[in-house]
Amino acid sequence: MSEADTASPTGDNPAAETHGFGAETGRLLDLVVHSLYSEREIFLRELVANAADAMDRRRFEALTDPALAPPADAKIRIVPDKAARSLLIADDGIGMDRAALIAHLGTIARSGTRAFGAALADAKPEDRPTLIGQFGVGFYSAFMVADRVEVTSRQAGTELAHVWSCDMTAGDGRFTIAPAERASAGTDVLLHLKADAQDYLDPAHLETIVRKWADHITVPITIARDGKDVAANEGTALWRKPRAEISEASYHEFYRHLGHLFDTPWATLHWRAEGMTEFTALLFIPGARPFDILDNDRESHLRLHVRRMFITDKAELLPAWLRFVQGVVDTEDLPLNVSREMLQATPVLGRIRKALVGRILGELKTRAKEPAEYAAFWENFGALLKEGTWEDTEHRAELAALLRFRSSAGEDWTSLPEYINRMRPGQEVIHYLAGETIAALRGSPQLEGFRARGEEVLLLADPIDAFWPDRLASFEGKRLVSITHAGADAGTDLPDISVLTTAIKTALGEAVSDVRATGRLTDSAVVLAAGASGPDLQMQRLLRRSGRGGPMAPPVLEVNPNHPLIAALAAHAADADRVGAAAETLLDLALVQEGDLPRDPAGFARRVSALLAGSLATT
Repeated sequence: MSEADTASPTGDNPAAETHGFGAETGRLLDLVVHSLYSEREIFLRELVANAADAMDRRRFEALTDPALAPPADAKIRIVPDKAARSLLIADDGIGMDRAALIAHLGTIARSGTRAFGAALADAKPEDRPTLIGQFGVGFYSAFMVADRVEVTSRQAGTELAHVWSCDMTAGDGRFTIAPAERASAGTDVLLHLKADAQDYLDPAHLETIVRKWADHITVPITIARDGKDVAANEGTALWRKPRAEISEASYHEFYRHLGHLFDTPWATLHWRAEGMTEFTALLFIPGARPFDILDNDRESHLRLHVRRMFITDKAELLPAWLRFVQGVVDTEDLPLNVSREMLQATPVLGRIRKALVGRILGELKTRAKEPAEYAAFWENFGALLKEGTWEDTEHRAELAALLRFRSSAGEDWTSLPEYINRMRPGQEVIHYLAGETIAALRGSPQLEGFRARGEEVLLLADPIDAFWPDRLASFEGKRLVSITHAGADAGTDLPDISVLTTAIKTALGEAVSDVRATGRLTDSAVVLAAGASGPDLQMQRLLRRSGRGGPMAPPVLEVNPNHPLIAALAAHAADADRVGAAAETLLDLALVQEGDLPRDPAGFARRVSALLAGSLATT
C-alpha cells in the first residue's frame, strides 16, 4: 500500500499524518502479538540489536564523512519509568528521516506473512521464538509487551526529527507520522507497556536480559537505576579473547545475538591467522536452516571488522554457496577509512576469503567422518554445497566428496566414494536419476532394469540436481550419467518388434523423436527417455516451466518387448488404427509415470475409460 493511498491529516495535530499499515504488515502484527508470548523478553534483544546496528552504521558513515561521527560517549540507554509505565530504548545511531520511518516501520520488506503464519502454525510452542529471528520481525516484537509504541528519530547530518507512533488498542491498523524534536541524531523507542508486562520495568530484570542476549555487543549499554546510568553489558569483542577463556554458553549467546538466531550452532570455528595476512575469525555453522536460505539474496553477510570496528557485512568474504555461515572477521591489515572501492580492489580480502573457505571445508571434511552428525548438517545446507559444485571451479572436487545422496540401494545417505566402492565389476559410470521427490524417484520405472541387476542408482531431488552433475561430469574417473538418457541401458537379445516401433513412431509423429525397444524395464510397458545428448528429463521439465531454453527435442519413447501389453500389440502391428489409438495412450502413460500431465488429459481419460469398459465387457 503506497503512502499516497493512506496519508491523511490528524485532527489533534494538523502537521501529523495518519497512514494505514500494508496488508502484510497488519497481519504480521496480529500474528506476533497473539502467537509469540512464550518468549516475550526477546523484544528487548531485538530493539537493542537494532540500536547497535544503527550505531555501527553511523560509525561507518563517519569514516568518509567525519561530520556524522557519533559523540564520544555514544551508547544505548535503557530507561524504565514505573510511574509512567513506559520503557525507553535510546541510541546515538544513524537515525531515520520521515521516509525511512514509514518504509522501515510501516511495511515489512522481508519474508512474507503467509510463510510466517504457516511456519508458526507448524511450530511447537517452545520453537516459536525462533521465528522472530528467521523472519526479520524484530521491531514488531515490541507489541508483545506494549500496546502503544512511539519512535522518535533524527537522521545524522540533519536538523529535523519525526515521531512514528502506533496504538494497538485503537484496533484500526494505522500509525501516525509527525514532526518532533530531538536534541541530537539517533532514535528513541518508547514503549507504553501492557498491564501484564510490568516486570520489564525492573532494572535488575532488564540487566539479566541484556546480559543474556547482548553482553557481547561492543556498543556500551546502560540501564537507568536510582538516577544513574549503570553499565549493563561487558562490551568486549568476544572474538578477540583466547578460546580457553570463552565458555560454550558465551559462544552460543554471541551467535544468537550476531545472526538474530535462536538455535544452537552446529559448529563453531574460532582462530587467529598469522603470516602475510593477519586476522581473527569467529564463524558459526547454524544448527537449523533459515526458512529463506534458498530464496533470498545469495550474498554472504559475514561481518568485516577492522580493529574491532564494524565496517560492512557486504565484503563478500565467503562465496554464495557458504552464505549460511555466520560470523565475524577482524583484521589489522586494512585502514579504518577503507572504502567500498578499496574493498573490491585489495588483495587482502582475497587472501582472507581463501583462508576462510579452506578452514570451513576442513571442518566439514572432519565432521563428515561421523555420518549421523554430518547428516544433520546435510539436510539443512546440502543444497548449497551442490550450488558450489555447480559454480566453483576451484573447490568443485573437494565439494563433490562432501555431497550426500539417497540411493536405490538403501535408505541411508551415501557419498560418491561410497557408491564407487559398491560398483559392480566392469561398471564404468555413476548412474543417477533426478526428479521432484525421493518418494517419486523410488517408484520410477526408470529404475526397474537397474534394480533387477542389483545396480545402484543415486536419487537426486533438489532443484539444483538438474544442473550440477553435468558441470562435475565425473568423479574419480567415473562419469556421471542420468539413466533417463536414451540408450543408458538399452539391453541386448530383445525380441524383434521393429515393425511395431515403426508403426508407433508413425502414429505419434513429431510428438516423439524416436520409438525403440529397451531392456531396462521389467514391470512397465513404456518409459520416456531423453536424447543421448542434451539435457536429461528433469532438466527439460525445469526449462519448460521457466520458459527458458528454447525449443527442445521431443522425448524418446522406449517400449518393453517382454511386457504382455506390448507383445499383444506387436501381433497387430499392421493394424494402423489399433496401433494409432494405443500409441497415444502409451505416450500419455509414460508422461504420467514421469509426473507430467497427459498431452490431452480429457482425451486420455476417454481412452482409458473405453479400454476399461471393453475389458469388463469381455470378462
